[in-house]
Amino acid sequence: MTRMLIRFALALSLGAALGACVSATPYQPRDRGYGYAEQKLESNRFRVSFAGNGATPRETVENYLLYRAAELTLAQGYDYFVIAARDTETDVRYQQTFSGFPGFGYYYFYPYFGASVSTTQSETRYAAQADVVMFKGEKNSADTRAFNAAELKANLEPLIVRPQAS
Repeated sequence: MTRMLIRFALALSLGAALGACVSATPYQPRDRGYGYAEQKLESNRFRVSFAGNGATPRETVENYLLYRAAELTLAQGYDYFVIAARDTETDVRYQQTFSGFPGFGYYYFYPYFGASVSTTQSETRYAAQADVVMFKGEKNSADTRAFNAAELKANLEPLIVRPQAS
């Protein structure tokens, strides 16, 4: 029984250590549900999205969304874009774990009384989506939903973390 407790404690600590090693979603095309994606809606209108894992802060998800919109705008030959619609969703998941041996009973004719410990951990994931309309020329500086793609891309570039090469 002692060996089983030791193995259980070792497995629990190994799982916690591996969970702590999770890093934020890098700026990358969507892979296994995380990263950026886009869908062409019209010739100058796209739906852009970015989904992060539980280690990716909301601000990073929203910055990566804007960066992708700027990158896409420039790649399509446009100068600026206007956000027509925007939303950031929050998904909170809870995981409950139990340790110990609850209840009471007999183990090889010896009575035992067990105790169980329960822990709950939460994980918050963010996913942002925006419909962007792209234009050529100078943006209207009075429109707070309009972004100069080249300027935005240059300003956000230092915040972008790309995947590490394998």
